[in-house]
This record gives sequence, C-alpha cells and structure tokens, in this order.
Amino acid sequence: MRLTILGGGGFRVPLVYRALLGDRGPGRVTEVTLYDLDASRLTTIHKVLADQAAGHPDAPVVTVTTDLDEAVTGADFVFSAIRVGGLGGRAADERIALEEGVLGQETVGAGGISYGLRTVPVAVEIARRVAALAPDAWVINFTNPAGMVTQAMTAHLGDRVIGICDSPVGLGRRAAGAIGADPARVRLDYVGLNHLGWLCGLYADGRDLLPALFADETALTSFEEGKLFGADLLRTLGALPNEYLHYYYFNRESVGSALAAEQTRGAFLHSQQQHFYDSLGTAEGSPPSARAAWNAWDATRLEREITYMAENRDAVGMGERDSCDLESGGYEQVALALMRAIALDERVSLILNVRGRGRIDVLEDDDVVEVPCHVDANGARPIAGAPLPDHGKGLVCAVKAVEHAVIHAAATGERAHAVKALTIHPLIDSYAVAKRLLDGYQRHFPELGYLGR
Repeated sequence: MRLTILGGGGFRVPLVYRALLGDRGPGRVTEVTLYDLDASRLTTIHKVLADQAAGHPDAPVVTVTTDLDEAVTGADFVFSAIRVGGLGGRAADERIALEEGVLGQETVGAGGISYGLRTVPVAVEIARRVAALAPDAWVINFTNPAGMVTQAMTAHLGDRVIGICDSPVGLGRRAAGAIGADPARVRLDYVGLNHLGWLCGLYADGRDLLPALFADETALTSFEEGKLFGADLLRTLGALPNEYLHYYYFNRESVGSALAAEQTRGAFLHSQQQHFYDSLGTAEGSPPSARAAWNAWDATRLEREITYMAENRDAVGMGERDSCDLESGGYEQVALALMRAIALDERVSLILNVRGRGRIDVLEDDDVVEVPCHVDANGARPIAGAPLPDHGKGLVCAVKAVEHAVIHAAATGERAHAVKALTIHPLIDSYAVAKRLLDGYQRHFPELGYLGR
C-alpha cells in the first residue's frame, strides 16, 4: 500500500513513520512518498526517517519529491499536512492579532481565520488534483484549521476526505486514567467541531464514568483539562471541554497571558524548529553520529510537548505539565487505524471530522463535525450519541458560520466575506477591529492578495 504525505518536510512526519514501522499486519504501508515545496526540509526529515528505519529490514521505502502531481499519482492514501506560510506565518498571525488585543491562535479566532484564508485555496487545489489523478485514494486531512479545511475539500472529494485531530482522544485517555479506567476499554461520547467539542460520556461496561469523575475532586483536578478549567466550571457544564475551549471560557486571561509572554507559541516553535532544521542542514558532509538526526528530532519534540499550551497554564497558574499529560492523543495511531479500517475492512470506531448528516441538529447535513464514527471499507459514518450541550449550541453555530464565510471568501475572492468571518467570530468584538485585522494580514501575506483591497 502506498501513502503520500503532503507537507512531507514537516516536523511531525516521523511520528507517522514510527506508527508505520510498528504495523506488522497484512496490507501494511510499504511505500511512503514525501511531498513538500521546501527541498531542504524534505532532505532533513528523510534523514530522520532513515535513522528510524535502521534495524527494520522491511521498513516502508521512502521517496521524496517537490512535484505534487508525481506525489499523488498512484497513491492509496494521501495525508494532507501542509502549512501555508510556514511557522513564520503562524507567528505573524499571532502578533498581528495581539496588536489588536485579540487572540491569534492558529485554529481559534483571528489567527485561525487568517490561516484558513491562506490555506483553503491551496487545499481545494490539492483536492482537485487528487480527484483527477488518484480518484480512488482516500485523503486524511491533518491541516489546520482541520474542520474548515476538511469541509472545503469535500466539495471535490466528498466523503473520501476525512479530518483527524488527536485532542479528543487525548482528553478521553486522560479522563479515563483519572478515574482508574483502562483507556483502551472505554467508549467516548464526544460531540462538536474541531477544537470546539465536549466529552459528554465516558463509558465502560455500559456505565457512564463521568458522574463519578465529577464527584471526585481529586481525580477531576488530577489531569490537564481538570486543572485548566477547574472543578466548579466542569461540574456546571456537565461535560469535559476540549482543551481549546479554554480560549473561549478564559478569553481575557488567555489574551493577557499571551500579551505578557516573551514570545508567542508560533514564534517559539518557529525559532525552535528552524534551529533543528538548520543544525541538521549544516551537518552535511560531516560524519554523523549514530542516529544523530533522530536524536535531534526527538529532543526537539519533547521540548515542544513540555511547552504545549504554556500560555493557558500560565493564565490559570497551573505551572508546568505533568508527565502524565505529555503524551499526545496519538493522531498517528488514529490515522493508522483509519487507513487499516478502510483498506482491510477492519471495522473500528474513531473520533473523526466528517460530514455530519444530521448528527448535530443545529447544523446542515453537509457541515463537517467532529464526532465518533464507525469506519470500514466504505469510509466513516457518524454514530448516534449525546446531543450537543445547550451551552455549546450558540458557540458551535457561530464558529461554523465563520467557517462558511472563510470558505466562501476563498472560493470567490470576495473581501467582504473575509471581513464578515472576522466580525462574527465570538472572540473578535468589533467590525472596525475586523477590518484592521484583515488589512494587517494582507500587508504581511501576499497569499491574501486574491481578496483585493
């Protein structure tokens, strides 16, 4: 089976390759094609994968290319993990937003809208090329803002594009561990949009464990989300929010913490990862130490995990992350399970971003939502479950309207719809601010020239 990774020079690619190396089952991925516009980053990540493959005689063969059509032709699965504008773009998204006193996080608020306006046109073109050159391929989208981008790609790929995020899985695993349940044996009842959802049920042997978790103060505040939101708010909500809802429930504190920080998250990652790529790039020609590329990558990854959402923890006085919170939700394992389920008809249930088809009754059937799904050779289909909490309905509808406005602006070039997206977002409270934000983003990003002035 052949897998193509778009954004193949990206920092998280070795996580995917590690999962592939661990897959010993029939029908496993045997060929991996990495595509990226940046040839030097491709070379660096190729070095890391070569280190990973050492000692694996049947490791998937890796090839690299900077030609999109070559990359997707003949692929069985395509992972889309692109970043239009790079991490420097993310840093600019954050800085320009903070200058207006609003959040610029890459999927939440102004930064997510700017990122979406840059990314959706590129993602749609990728969808067109895949549909033309690999019509039987399945596209698994990791590109942020994941829900918005996945929805835009459905126009050309229909149900053959599925979005993935590891936040819900990580939340469920931490909550299960806090109450003493085996995370591998629980069923998660989760509902919402990408980075805007709630865990409404945590079932083991047919029993919902959430009431017991809410009743146990020590357990409830022992893991990341419990510390971020606090026991009182969680009990009032009656559900466990995705960690990204901290930007909504603690907006003033989040903005204040971001303004007080020495640098934004995007600026930190840009500097950190640039150092990683530069250090391996300058090692060209010198005899490398054993697994030097892998060791450098893994040290950088650990620092990235330790500092994840540091501003939010600072905003509520949490301090550093506990070791039990460092492990991600394992998006690469979710992706592997998704591929195997489709390719081999291995039926599984996974939390995915797919067209809702009425799963959330306040949204349109074609709107992409993030919910548990049954997956088999026919793709992914939403599972009936808990309704969207009443307190989340207005927020979900507002953010979905923002996504619609961004996708419309990207498709038509109508600047007014880009301003509309910024104006109606719950974390941006002014039409005047929205216009200034778009002006600032357009001055910085030539990719937004299609919107006019």
